[in-house]
Amino acid sequence: MASLRASLLLAAALCALAASGAAASRDLRPLRAVFVVRGRVWCDTCRAGFETPASTYIAGAKVRVDCRSKTSGVKTCSFEGHTDGTGTYNILVADEHEHELCESVLVSSPDMRCATTVPGRERAPVFLTSKNGVASNVRMANALGFQKDVALPRCAQILKMYEDEDDRV
Repeated sequence: MASLRASLLLAAALCALAASGAAASRDLRPLRAVFVVRGRVWCDTCRAGFETPASTYIAGAKVRVDCRSKTSGVKTCSFEGHTDGTGTYNILVADEHEHELCESVLVSSPDMRCATTVPGRERAPVFLTSKNGVASNVRMANALGFQKDVALPRCAQILKMYEDEDDRV
C-alpha cells in the first residue's frame, strides 16, 4: 500500500512538472557529431617508401577525407583541407559515418620537386563514429607521402642504417 502511494505521488509530481513546462525546455534530439581528422604529409627525399631522418614535411599540401557506403561503394561525402607549416592537416568532418568507409587521400603537393605519391602511402583509413569506444573526437590518420623524382645524395648512407645485420656481408 505504501509503495502504491509513493508511485502515485511520483506520477503526480511528474505530471505537475510536465504541465509547468520545465521538462519541455530540454531538447532531446541527438547532438550532431563533428570529428577532426588529423595527419601529416611528408616528402620522401630518399625514395625509400617510408619516413627517414631526411624526410621533410610539406606545408600547403591538399588533402581530402572521402567517405563511401560500405555496401554500394558510392561516395557519400568529401571534406578538404590543407597542411599547415608543420605538414599537419586538421580536417573537420560532420556527422556519424558508422556505416561508411572513410579515408584521408592525398590530392596535391605545392612542391613540384616532391609531387609524386608514394605507392601505398597516398591514402589512410579513418574511423568516423562515436560508437567505437574512442572518447576523443580527433581521429588520427597515418602519414601520407609524396616522393622526389631523384633521391638526395646522402640517402645511400641513411638507408644503410635500416639494413639488417644479416644483410651486411
